Amino acid sequence: MRSIRRAEPIGKGCKQPTTCLRSVAIGLLALLLMLTLGTTQGRCTSPDAAALRQALPQADSFGGPEGEPPAIPGYRNGSLVGYVLSSWQVVQSTGYSAKPLEVLVGLDLEGIITGVKLARHHEPILVIGIRDSDLEAFTESYIGLDIRRSIGFGVSQDDGVALDAVSGATISSLIINDAILRSARAVASSRGILGNAESNLRFSTFEPLNWDQLLAEGSMRQLTITVEEARQAVEANSGTLFAKGVPEPPADAVYVELFAGLATPARAGQNLLGERLYSQAITKGQPGDQIFFVAGRGLYSFKGHSYRKSGVFDRLQLVQGSRTFRLQAADHTSLEKIPISSAPNLREIALFSLPGNSGFDPAGDWTLELLIFGAGGNDTGSLALFTLPYHLPDLYRTSEADSTSILGPDTALWIEAWRYRQADIVVLSIGLLVLTAILVFQDVLVKQRRTYLMVRIGFLLFTLIWIGWVAGAQLSVVNVLTFLDALMHEFRWDFFLLEPLIFILWGYVAIALLFWGRGVFCGWLCPFGALQELLARLARRLSIVEIRLPFALHERLWPIKYIIFIALFALFLHIPELALKGAEVEPFKTAIVLKFDRDWPFVVYAIALLTGGLLINRFYCRYLCPLGAALAIPARIRMFEWLKRRWQCGTPCQSCAYSCPVQAIHPEGKINPNECIHCLNCQANYHDWTLCPPLVERRRRRERAKKAAQKAETEAPS
Repeated sequence: MRSIRRAEPIGKGCKQPTTCLRSVAIGLLALLLMLTLGTTQGRCTSPDAAALRQALPQADSFGGPEGEPPAIPGYRNGSLVGYVLSSWQVVQSTGYSAKPLEVLVGLDLEGIITGVKLARHHEPILVIGIRDSDLEAFTESYIGLDIRRSIGFGVSQDDGVALDAVSGATISSLIINDAILRSARAVASSRGILGNAESNLRFSTFEPLNWDQLLAEGSMRQLTITVEEARQAVEANSGTLFAKGVPEPPADAVYVELFAGLATPARAGQNLLGERLYSQAITKGQPGDQIFFVAGRGLYSFKGHSYRKSGVFDRLQLVQGSRTFRLQAADHTSLEKIPISSAPNLREIALFSLPGNSGFDPAGDWTLELLIFGAGGNDTGSLALFTLPYHLPDLYRTSEADSTSILGPDTALWIEAWRYRQADIVVLSIGLLVLTAILVFQDVLVKQRRTYLMVRIGFLLFTLIWIGWVAGAQLSVVNVLTFLDALMHEFRWDFFLLEPLIFILWGYVAIALLFWGRGVFCGWLCPFGALQELLARLARRLSIVEIRLPFALHERLWPIKYIIFIALFALFLHIPELALKGAEVEPFKTAIVLKFDRDWPFVVYAIALLTGGLLINRFYCRYLCPLGAALAIPARIRMFEWLKRRWQCGTPCQSCAYSCPVQAIHPEGKINPNECIHCLNCQANYHDWTLCPPLVERRRRRERAKKAAQKAETEAPS
């Protein structure tokens, strides 16, 4: 307030009142714009009619948002046909830095996704390397999928659906997938679309177990009936167990031993049946169908023979509460054997299924009833009833909040991302170990110039081809801006863990900054930098003359990249979308992520920079790269000085300064850590007895001394 009072009257503080008024007006407008952006960032706008029809095309009219969580009902001829929901309104779906990510999802009354539309995002993960056509094709792949199924990427271990992630944007695919499924399942559960059967159950998780382990945890239940127990039960109903004249087994012999359990969960079913049979059993029925495993051994058959004529099993039935479910022959599959280890020798093995609309609740307790017929056959006076109760183990249950997660309560989204890229993580880790060995033992490597050059070119090819074009792990200034923004707002590690290769690279670069400076990334791990250097080496082979700018001019061009970085950071704090567009100053997305498959202006820009790099080695790195500038700022905190110098460096020797590919060595011999790419070229010179002047002079003195000694020896009298 004091500064405003000092400015009054305007004529005293400003020689041109009109100019001052214009400045004040512009400032107020800018402030208003910033406040508007800040207050609307987390607010969700209502979808228009076109977006609603795209999400739920079978509806001809829509109501207003209702219920908890909120969703917009869709009607056809006045009848409810489904819902349209916003992932942001339902589950507060976010991407990096906890900024809103809104996806509109259409859902019919059977739990089938009818349409998906990406309505809003503010995240760089959805900007780098992704085109609108890629996102449209990806979201369209969800149409027709049942949200009861596990939906993910890669090879699924259970009965899930495997989708293709957006090329070069696995992180974006995972986040969109999570937003769609968590919000859709939350709405479906609240509206009874999922029913009580599977709304709070974890049936898709799998862990290899043997027969004894399934019994111990309760996934399988066991009922053992001896001959004596069966006889007493039948005789209690005025019947006899064995007909006259039939030899009776010992009283303690097993008359029937029954094993039963719910086989719908992958943990039970896939272990019992094996992956192939379990997958066939699951996909044979409809979503919501339940599968039961029943096996037995002993003298008595739990199946009998009458089911082949009647179509109904008369010795088994399933009871839940007041309801009795008769097991049908049409829903029965007989098995000869099962692949699970430690299983006993079983006389009979069967799978039974109940349709999803039968009213059976897999979350509730149920009982398998076994009728034992005595010598009187199916005479009601000659039978006994035994029961095998089943209680679903708690390990299959989850909380209401967790029931909507695509991964279950024990698995975070970033863990799935790391599982999906296990092979890539291994390859990258090996590459970083090799680079670490190069840097630690650099003195040994550079003494053999030919070996050093082979290693240098080989690693640059690995960086360009595998890290860049294959894995798509090109670091960007957008990563830096996002990290700084997260530090100032809500920082969450799980957002950065979503892209494992980028996370590993940044972790390595952070450590390298402490030991070697920024040059480790710029000189060894940047795919675009590798592309520039390899092309420059090829240009020298083709006799294209390199242009070396005068050091005074070269030095004055360095600040450009710092200005670009500061400008991008300032924009990102207030208008992130504009900053992300400004980050296109980096050609990384065009040349590396999209491999030049982009609109022609971007391709021309990238090629122009590469062409400049043919004449001025690493032209972009030297003068324009905002990522290099961002890394150069903390580069001076490095703990060690690995690059060796002599007092003759710079005065009078200029050999290393002249051969430095980025002119990072000052005329007086000092290496500028903000510009050095740690290529080790100067270190190869340092150990070269034919190139480094101090070493050359030392070698010549030794040669002269040796010749003098030899001459003295020959001239000495014998």
